[in-house]
Amino acid sequence: MADSNIEQKIKPHLANVQTYTPVDPPELLAQKAGIPESEILKLNGNENPYGPSPAAIKAVSKAPLRIYPDPLQRKMRQALSDYTGVDSSSIIAGAGSDELIDLLFRLFISPGDRILDFEPTFAMYAFCARVAGASVELVQRDELFDIDMDALRDAVDDHTKIIFVSSPNNPTGNLISQSTVEELLDTGLVVVIDEAYYEFCNQTVANLIPKYDNLVVLRTMSKWAGLAGLRIGYGMMSPSLVDHIIDIKSPYNVNVAAEAALLASLEDSPALLDNVSKIVSERNRLQVALEAMPGITPWPSEGNFILCQLANPEEASRVYEALAAKGIFVRNFGSERLQDTFRVAIGTPDQTDIFIAALKDILK
Repeated sequence: MADSNIEQKIKPHLANVQTYTPVDPPELLAQKAGIPESEILKLNGNENPYGPSPAAIKAVSKAPLRIYPDPLQRKMRQALSDYTGVDSSSIIAGAGSDELIDLLFRLFISPGDRILDFEPTFAMYAFCARVAGASVELVQRDELFDIDMDALRDAVDDHTKIIFVSSPNNPTGNLISQSTVEELLDTGLVVVIDEAYYEFCNQTVANLIPKYDNLVVLRTMSKWAGLAGLRIGYGMMSPSLVDHIIDIKSPYNVNVAAEAALLASLEDSPALLDNVSKIVSERNRLQVALEAMPGITPWPSEGNFILCQLANPEEASRVYEALAAKGIFVRNFGSERLQDTFRVAIGTPDQTDIFIAALKDILK
């Protein structure tokens, strides 16, 4: 059989692409810690500790799995319209907001184009850019992790196509102001505001969509509704942009199980938002507890997580490893800017108590 030289047929920019670093599944974390899976404390994925609505679980069990989903997502888009107050013509759902990020790259990006991202932030934007063959300009945030508009203006050139902003920013937890968003939109570039943690802060720029056809607002059902495992998110943008995404997306991109869970979750949103209130309350309690600990600085957060800063990268690594040895898993980062930090997701009150006790013991 002839040698096909398959490696030489791969697109050059994908042959050794820098990948996204995901979190490990619970069973592997338990194996690493040498303890039963039921005893680990998984606080590294910003997942909802209360899980999905019982109504969503029931809806998934009854979903018509043998039938293809509606390619135009009529029920989902109307239900999301009722929930958000945004017209259904301006809404599109995806297999997680990650899919919508990828679709935006397919729509706007050609090899050689550039995107602007603000470091530190969610690594998925840069990953999707690399896969699409775009270059990434990481504009450094200022000392408070806010956007440096002067640095942004200096970074824009003729090849720049998209600006990405996470608000609240993951992993730093801070918000972008509406006035800053409008400054970004006035550049004429496509501006994507990722509001994955909207329900934990109730601050949005979706009200600007009728005014700016270059604005995209992304949200997810993973965090507030506990549906991370089903991969379901949505975007809000101009109707014309929605139509273009419908044209290029996989026809049946959101499966019927995820659709059923989304619809049931939105119907049960009061109960889910009550869980969100519990998480916010627990976030505030953890913030106070961390502020009282010597040797650690917690950054104020509007998400369901807190970024914790240590004295230096060596101390951050020591604390991270010591927590893992106790079966408590938080998130560390490869970014040079975040070498002295880790991010902890907000859990239940009992989980918070376990985390605080372990951290106090490690920091002694």
